[in-house]
Amino acid sequence: MKPITLLQPQKIVFGSGCINTFVEDYLKLGHKRLFVLTAPPIVPLIEPALNELKEKGVSIEVFQNIVAEPTLNDFEAILKTAREFGADSVAGIGGGSVLDVAKLVAAFIESDQKAEDCFGTGFIKKKGVWLACLPTTAGTGSEVSPNAILLDERDKLKKGIVSPYLLADAAYVDPKLTMTVPAKVTADTGMDALTHCIEAYTNKFAHPAADIYALQGIRLIAANLLRAVKDGNDVEAREALALGSLYGGLVLGPVNTAAVHALSYPLGGEFHIPHGLSNAILLPSVMKFNRPANLKRYAEVAIACGAPQGKDDDETAQNGVDFICELSKAVGIPQKLTELNIPQEAVDRMAKAAMEVQRLLKNNPREVTEQDAKDIYNSLY
Repeated sequence: MKPITLLQPQKIVFGSGCINTFVEDYLKLGHKRLFVLTAPPIVPLIEPALNELKEKGVSIEVFQNIVAEPTLNDFEAILKTAREFGADSVAGIGGGSVLDVAKLVAAFIESDQKAEDCFGTGFIKKKGVWLACLPTTAGTGSEVSPNAILLDERDKLKKGIVSPYLLADAAYVDPKLTMTVPAKVTADTGMDALTHCIEAYTNKFAHPAADIYALQGIRLIAANLLRAVKDGNDVEAREALALGSLYGGLVLGPVNTAAVHALSYPLGGEFHIPHGLSNAILLPSVMKFNRPANLKRYAEVAIACGAPQGKDDDETAQNGVDFICELSKAVGIPQKLTELNIPQEAVDRMAKAAMEVQRLLKNNPREVTEQDAKDIYNSLY
């Protein structure tokens, strides 16, 4: 069995109401200046927790203007604000973009490095200040991953920074924080989490130590995403999605994703399509492309989704692809790039940009050429 390195926060707390555990833990640490990154809809949900910290003498600066697809310039402005505040600790409470920026703020606030010099894997030199991540979507799994994504305006491409120093010190996954997420965001982020699990299970670097998370994540999300989209107050479905998303995050570090994510980056980079939606619209097409290269694994994905077992792996795998296609439609994911106002004349340059994301394409079970990328994009018109 090949070696694998599993990296995750020192402490992971899961369960409804565990934001209270975050408050208790924070007060024991002795930090006094907390920089909180969040989003406007989340503020009412976290005010009681923040007020309790303030009552105990903690100074708090809340930054809530993070855009959906944060850029390098956005990050630099936020980092400047955190430095001026004199933060000795950081908490990200929000969706994937919020958590990614929080991880980067914590890493760079006391560093002389620049974020643009750290794109890729392993370039951050040292650990930053104490960091907690509290996800409010069942989506990116960023709370437990060593990855962060920013849009590099210089070439209109989303790029990843990957480092063990981006891991949160503690992650608090409170499904209650996801209850008010709108149906559309629930669908987009749920499909994103499902993509993490499917890509980790089927890629070249899949490993038994990560497979257990990936398969269980697929089971949980496939069985509960439509329920949560139809009824946001379905506590059981929300908890299942939050746990499935957590599992998807745990496989990002040791195994990572593949062609779906690589092809989605140009959609976000040039057209500012949210990350989850970009992955969601591409997932069925990339699964169709990859299926022949890893039939056994795609058949196992199908079974985990609850799709019917066929007469052989080929048929079972196809049933899995069909299931994902139907789930995508059922939760309201657009089926054509024209629905996202992406013109077909953009295909060539998107394919060229996607080829730059070899960090992820090298994981894919089937080689993706620039022509393959064009064909996949064109299949969505």
